[in-house]
Amino acid sequence: MTALRQRKVSKGKEPPIGAEFQSQQSNCCTDHHPEKILHGDWSWGAIIWTSVGWSMSVGLGLLCCIYMATLHENDLWFSNIKEVEREISFRTECGLYYSYYKQMLQAPSIQDGLSDLIHDNLTESKRTINLLQRMNIYQEVFLSVLYRLLPIQSYLEPVYFYIYTVFSLQAVYVIALYLTAWLLSGSWLAGTLTGVWYILNRVDTTRVEFTISLRENWSMPFLALQVTAITCYLRPQLTDLQQKVMVWLMYVTTFCFCLTWQFNQFILLVQALIIYTLDCVDFLTTTQVTTLYLVQVSSLLSVWLLQFCNSMILGSLVLSFIVAALFIRHCQSGLKTGSLLVRLGKLLLHSIMVLLLTVTINYLAKKALQLRSDEHIFKFIKSKFALGPTRDFDASLYLCEEAFGLLPFDTLERLGGTLLLYPYILTLLLLSGMVAVAALQNLSRPKGSAEERKGAAEGRVLAIRPDVAYNLLHTLFYGLLAFSTMRMKYIWTGHMCAVAAYGVCGKELWTLLLNNLSCNSKVLLRLVRYAVPLVVIGCLYYKFWPKLMEELSELREFHDPDTVELMTWISTKTPRRAVFAGSMQLLAGIKLCTGRVLTNHPHYEDKDLRERTKQVYQVYARQSPEKVYDILRAIGAEYVVLENSICYERRHRRGCRLRDLLDLANGHIMDGPGENDPDLVPASHPRFCEEIKTDAAAYTALFSRTFQNKTFHVYRVKKKRKKSTKSLSEPSATQ
Repeated sequence: MTALRQRKVSKGKEPPIGAEFQSQQSNCCTDHHPEKILHGDWSWGAIIWTSVGWSMSVGLGLLCCIYMATLHENDLWFSNIKEVEREISFRTECGLYYSYYKQMLQAPSIQDGLSDLIHDNLTESKRTINLLQRMNIYQEVFLSVLYRLLPIQSYLEPVYFYIYTVFSLQAVYVIALYLTAWLLSGSWLAGTLTGVWYILNRVDTTRVEFTISLRENWSMPFLALQVTAITCYLRPQLTDLQQKVMVWLMYVTTFCFCLTWQFNQFILLVQALIIYTLDCVDFLTTTQVTTLYLVQVSSLLSVWLLQFCNSMILGSLVLSFIVAALFIRHCQSGLKTGSLLVRLGKLLLHSIMVLLLTVTINYLAKKALQLRSDEHIFKFIKSKFALGPTRDFDASLYLCEEAFGLLPFDTLERLGGTLLLYPYILTLLLLSGMVAVAALQNLSRPKGSAEERKGAAEGRVLAIRPDVAYNLLHTLFYGLLAFSTMRMKYIWTGHMCAVAAYGVCGKELWTLLLNNLSCNSKVLLRLVRYAVPLVVIGCLYYKFWPKLMEELSELREFHDPDTVELMTWISTKTPRRAVFAGSMQLLAGIKLCTGRVLTNHPHYEDKDLRERTKQVYQVYARQSPEKVYDILRAIGAEYVVLENSICYERRHRRGCRLRDLLDLANGHIMDGPGENDPDLVPASHPRFCEEIKTDAAAYTALFSRTFQNKTFHVYRVKKKRKKSTKSLSEPSATQ
């Protein structure tokens, strides 16, 4: 539909496992961690080296920000296209989220704007909903208030203030990854390599330049900052004050992450499983585990309050899991005693009890709250892993999208082409082996005082720092999530850059390799750790700098005249309170460009809305004109927009086209050659979106064509039917 053409123109606390290892290492190395000055090292070397490291982090962050903004400008010629074209470029749900920023700016006052969001009757016809409760749009509210208060209206348009903020968050993202790699390795060269890899792998690390308003583009920088804060918190040499500062940083970053993305509970569930695993194998102290859990809980509850007690948060799996894990842990005081086999048996039993209690708590919570909003997620998971029926319409919508399929192999090819994949895999293998050995040592060690365990630690083969163990499990768990669902790769690939850079620049891995080669020395270790990343950066510069310059020189222009024509017609030829029905993606654009009332929209986190969307989509199924008319009238639709790209879709394979999903859900045989399940039957009516264009009497009696071009057909739903039939009731159409 869119064509792009070439533009011509603690002290006192129980020391965690690995603390003694790090204290020994810190005396024999000259690394300068970003927090080293805080520990009293005010030497000129430390000050200069740390200043250079921080400067490089800011420089790489700004470079990434400018790079993304330039690509966005070059791809759309954003500064020269019309306002309606700019708004159309916010595709699908991006347009819906941006419309609330625009709505807040157009409101007479901030108070009126907030009131309109809390009592919104434009987003879903015949309903008044609280958008601040339903959607994660506090970032749009915050930006609109900030734009109103700052004296920048005269020289910076609202749309630029919005997109520049999102691109600036990419700079924050790169700086956070940089700091994580620096903390792990002790060398800011690792951070530099991380930033370079992130930029070169832009296709797989971010999609911000063409999906600016997506919630993940707001939240991922805060998640990266949270991982940095956790990495710093798990460093055993921190003082009590520094630990408290890190706890507050973890809370603030977790809170911002949760507030800006509706999928926060599922991401935090994976993180809670990581913490649980580290706790089971004694990489974290009881205090650290409890603190990390409570940070998650307090952040989610803070968001719950801000979102007007959103029941999805209280009914989330992560809250149920944390409550279960803490309760079972408290009840099993002798869990970490006994021989290796005894402890493994106890851990197995412990995990089963936590799992059962989690399921029980979650079931009871959802029953008490009457929560059904997240059913589609679990339907999708069941269908994806063949654990349930595959004809469910909501689950099939996800399964048929490439973004929710398995990670394609060409992703690994691209990552290998930038020299990222190979050091990452090597680092992963070596660290996994070291962590496995250290975990077995921890499970086999005697339980006693800190001095006894410290004495036992001296006889170990190796010890792993808890911050390294956390980051290893982080990349492993989110890597598995990325392989199972391609859209989740953006959580994995950014952190992947930091882990690979740690492998290239970290002293532990090089020490292990050089020891095995029997050529380890301090001089050689330092030489290798500094020379290898410089060589890699040099190779990347030689290979990719010309390609980057060529990419930045490609100039294109946004060109979608059919959609522009449709939006212009709606804005000028229909009443301001007219109600439009159609596809979720198109209606989001109609809401942004024209401000008209919608029947449905792309924010799919509500059961009643999902049912309504399925009903609206019957315009692409084989249904009688009377039934479609009754559906549209029941939800208050006055106009319905039909899209040729959906009615005659060829983008998806047979069985995944929208019309096929509707046929399957309705029990009808699908179009085209191919097999059909034996229980499917031929439909008794032709496909509505095709037959209505014939202007048959049965259709003209109920619908009148008011607009058409090559892509869209708009029909007005007549107020009265000539032939009365019993109206179809829609339970969700009223409050």
